[in-house]
Amino acid sequence: MENILDVTILEPRQKHPTIFARFDELTEGESLVIHNDHDPKPLYYQLLGERGNIFTWEYLEEGPALWKVKISKRITGENDETLGQIVAKDLHKAQVFKKYGLDFCCGGKKTVKEACAEKGLDVTKVEQELQQADKLPSSRPLPYGDWSLGFLADYIVNTHHTYVKKTLPDIRAYADKVMKVHGNHHPELLRIHQLVEDVNTELMAHMVKEERVLFPYIKELEAAKNNAQPLHVTHFRTVQNPISMMEMEHEMVGKNLEEIRKLSDNYLLPEDACASYSLLYHMLDEFEEDLHLHIHLENNILFPKALEIEQQLNL
Repeated sequence: MENILDVTILEPRQKHPTIFARFDELTEGESLVIHNDHDPKPLYYQLLGERGNIFTWEYLEEGPALWKVKISKRITGENDETLGQIVAKDLHKAQVFKKYGLDFCCGGKKTVKEACAEKGLDVTKVEQELQQADKLPSSRPLPYGDWSLGFLADYIVNTHHTYVKKTLPDIRAYADKVMKVHGNHHPELLRIHQLVEDVNTELMAHMVKEERVLFPYIKELEAAKNNAQPLHVTHFRTVQNPISMMEMEHEMVGKNLEEIRKLSDNYLLPEDACASYSLLYHMLDEFEEDLHLHIHLENNILFPKALEIEQQLNL
């Protein structure tokens, strides 16, 4: 039987104390559905502040006359998933994070609540859209999480590294050209040009390290687990060390592209923009989109699984 509390029949001063008392009576995994005549969003923040992150909040109905909200008490040990973990399970939810400017790749180790608090976003709205994303029919994305680590590493190199190597020279050329033609009237182009050069320098060296050192070692780890093959001695002792370096470099590149997006006002073209100006912004926007998936596959799938294998091997 559904546990329902109709707070519309309560005096205003009794509403929150009654809800808190009913919530406290719940055992882990149980739910309470409240009925109210307005959006009870203030209750969400009061409950979070006074009871902590021990509940989930789901809108079942949203006005205009009646709001129904299902509040469930979490089971002990069930922590909020990080942005990266959420997207690793369901890539469709990346679109919700992109809409709100929440970084699921470089900054993917934050929970939804933490990321929303940092940006001053309405967490109930973001969580609601994530819940709705579960109910939307959509084509199945590539099953990255089901692939072997060797296959995933090769996919990253063949798809994303190849894209970077092919696209960055063109972006650099257009950034230089547009800066020289329009830089006097749009001084932000000077900084954008410098940031593009920084991204190029960082990524080219970064991909060499992954292709020559880290990815081959991850393949060795997987072979050692599957076929009991011995691992060669490395200078970095644990795979965590090169992974930490790669994650730090991912963050640097991500911040550079974020700065480009801010400088360009989300790639908004000025009235005097020429075809090259338009193409540069289009390429940068597309490049950032590809890089988000690229880094997500490494930070949130490949690297955690490699660390897990290393722990299983007791290295």
